[in-house]
Amino acid sequence: GYVPLSNPHESLVFFALCIAVLYLFIELNYKVKIFGTYIVPFAFVTMAYASYSSEFGKEIKPLLPALQSNWLVAHVVTCFIGYAAFAVSCGMAIFYLLKKQQSKGRAKEPAETNLLKTIDDINYKMMIFGFIWLTAGIVTGAIWANSAWGTYWSWDPKETWSLITWFVYALALHAKYTR
Repeated sequence: GYVPLSNPHESLVFFALCIAVLYLFIELNYKVKIFGTYIVPFAFVTMAYASYSSEFGKEIKPLLPALQSNWLVAHVVTCFIGYAAFAVSCGMAIFYLLKKQQSKGRAKEPAETNLLKTIDDINYKMMIFGFIWLTAGIVTGAIWANSAWGTYWSWDPKETWSLITWFVYALALHAKYTR
């Protein structure tokens, strides 16, 4: 009777799905299969953790009253799309650093330079995409918190670290844009 995003197992499965969908979108647009080597492991590890972790159960339980809201769906979906974009960005950053290290000390070929530019471009676009979705997740979370508990922001650790994360990505995007 509700969207399967209410426990850690369901959320991790959705996170892995978001990573895979973003990778497929990148694959369709750029047609560079090696990108999957650096992106798909994030989805694999997430699914492995969701499947084999004993920290949380996979059984379906009735939702708590505070979770019975459409804002839960909006909040969780927006946050996990943002997190998936950041995971893709991380994978592309790892690939970029490894490729840059390989080419260190030798003449760069035009194809290699173009690949590095493409990797950097995808990384930047995924950071922007993730930042937009993270912003939407924080806003929908605040609206949901107000409807459930009567306050938009209560400075609990989860909210505080969400805001800190938002500022870190805002600073990184600002530095990239202005440098």
